[in-house]
Amino acid sequence: MTHSLHPILSEWPHCANRPLKLQVTNSGIASLHRGHPWLYAERIKEEPSQGQPGDLAVVFDGKKKFVAVGLYDPFSPIRMRALRASKPGPIDRDFFADRIAKALARRLPLLKTKTDGYRMIHGESDGMSGMVIDRYAKTAVVKLYTHAWLPHLYDCLDCLLEQQPLDRIVLRMSRGMKQHPEHLRGLEDGQIIYGEPISETLTCRENGLYFEVDPIYGQKTGFFLDQRDNRARVETLSKGKRVLNVFSYNGGFSLAAARGGAIEVTSIDQSGPALESSKRNFALNAEVSAIAATRHLTIEDDAFKALAELVKQGKKYEVVIIDPPAFAVRRSQVKDALNAYGRLAQLGVNLLAPDGDIVLASCSKPVSPEDFRHTVCAAAERAGRPWREITETSHALDHPLDFADGRYLKCIFATA
Repeated sequence: MTHSLHPILSEWPHCANRPLKLQVTNSGIASLHRGHPWLYAERIKEEPSQGQPGDLAVVFDGKKKFVAVGLYDPFSPIRMRALRASKPGPIDRDFFADRIAKALARRLPLLKTKTDGYRMIHGESDGMSGMVIDRYAKTAVVKLYTHAWLPHLYDCLDCLLEQQPLDRIVLRMSRGMKQHPEHLRGLEDGQIIYGEPISETLTCRENGLYFEVDPIYGQKTGFFLDQRDNRARVETLSKGKRVLNVFSYNGGFSLAAARGGAIEVTSIDQSGPALESSKRNFALNAEVSAIAATRHLTIEDDAFKALAELVKQGKKYEVVIIDPPAFAVRRSQVKDALNAYGRLAQLGVNLLAPDGDIVLASCSKPVSPEDFRHTVCAAAERAGRPWREITETSHALDHPLDFADGRYLKCIFATA
């Protein structure tokens, strides 16, 4: 069956014929020269009076030498997202096709791992600032963080479909975009903009394991793709062990541990629907003998309360995995976030059997890897269980770190 992209996208008003010329501070120019793709509002000396989301904006230095060109968004603190720097050139359909082709080529190794759930476009690191595209089998989810992509979305997705045939594309939007619905022309978060409605449960594969995915209402774009490598590592640690998975969501780490031969896995999450999803994911993979043999327990509760209760009961586990949601999205929240990580680390090691393995992750972007490591290691010391054989991991292949400021995921594997 032939599908077409939503007509709203093809009918979107064209951008200004000429790029907006931005008068930028010296610090803003220096930042763009260093390759940073974000130009903040406070670094623009004078705002264009007629600039619309998606207009091209160009920056020259004091000697009228080209610095960068990118997408303008008058509603975002990030006023311009640079797409070309140092060397001028068109921002058109061919440009988007080239960026998409290069991004897809980077993901080719994943196709050899029985994986069809992965990130195809990782925003700034793939040269498409403010847009991510995740693939779940034949369904793609586009997550936008700026109105500036809307006038260009038809060209981008048309190029994507030429290179990567899909059955369906779902549109997700950031909280900031949803605060300006008057500029969305009727588009909504979770809208299917290509293909048929979802009539049955969608699934994707990760290293041969099947997971159900909710691209419309699920967290992020439907699944936590960024922990794939860490889940694979947990699988190698779990044979014959009792495993505790905290903030388990739909059981990604739990399933990996079960396939690795864990005799018992306990999943803790405050969301009942997430735990029910984890049970269904175990059922999806029941043909794997190791998973069928694993006893899977669930606890629906606040993680801090549940961990404290397990400590009180004297429970012990050979593997403890703690993968909380972001505790800090702004620098002002870092102190409280570090306190929370410290509490979790202390509770975690108190539940750890002798010579057990603990896995503690942070997706709080403002928290540095150094502060995270220092905080959780100090908490383990205070608990009388200093860590040894520490290994730190970072981003997976499909979440590249070409854009250094985009680093957010930290994960520590340690023995205590």
